Amino acid sequence: MQSVRPHNQQSAVVWGAGGRDCDKISEHTSDAIEHLVRRVLLQPGERFLDIATGTGWTARPRLAAHGADVIGVDLGASVIEAAKTLAPSIDFRVGDAEALEFENGSFDAVTSTFGIMFAVRPQDAASELTRVCRKGGRIGLLTWQPGGAVEGLFGVMQPYVPPPSSPVPPSPFDWRRWEPVRALLANAFDLKFEIGTTTLRVPSGQAAWDLFIAGFGPTKTVAATLEPRRRAEFTRDFIEYHERFRGELGIAMPREYLVTVGVKR
Repeated sequence: MQSVRPHNQQSAVVWGAGGRDCDKISEHTSDAIEHLVRRVLLQPGERFLDIATGTGWTARPRLAAHGADVIGVDLGASVIEAAKTLAPSIDFRVGDAEALEFENGSFDAVTSTFGIMFAVRPQDAASELTRVCRKGGRIGLLTWQPGGAVEGLFGVMQPYVPPPSSPVPPSPFDWRRWEPVRALLANAFDLKFEIGTTTLRVPSGQAAWDLFIAGFGPTKTVAATLEPRRRAEFTRDFIEYHERFRGELGIAMPREYLVTVGVKR
């Protein structure tokens, strides 16, 4: 935990809470991750850094499988331990997107799939991402789009979350809009964007709850803070929200995302 900045220690606990079960969450975004890997134009032998790697779903069956030399970093010690177990040959480390331990220009490309958008200090994270990418190198980011099902899910969770610290951190959903991303990165990168959709398919709202309460750190940690009555209400609201997306075969929740690819000048 020494590699995590003090103000991110609690975030490290939250995002690490899912442990190995977090891998099941990433599995439900695997098509989006493959989308990014194809757009970042990976060449075998290139050195990649995957930020907020979780259990390494992007690094493990995607980047490394396409021939990249990958390092994965994440705040959460438990998810990093799971990643090491799942792929012992890949270099996974506890690390903070806001204070990376690597030298300037260390990587041919830097990726983050639904991770860096949750940095408490996005300007620091953007500066670090820029610093470790070599000139002519690339970045590839996946971030959730505004106004969609994922933002709705966080809205369901919000009434049950303890009051935020002061000062209140910026919204992670700013990374989902083109203009804020340009403001953070356009001074160093030539940026291009593309929209995609990944669909969460599970049998029922109860199945969605079981998936997220086991593997999604924010859901798991919020539920753990609640007394029994409030936890029952949280469970009810979570399940009811997912049931809005029910079809004849079960839940099919479309989730739009933004692909950002940049080449460093």
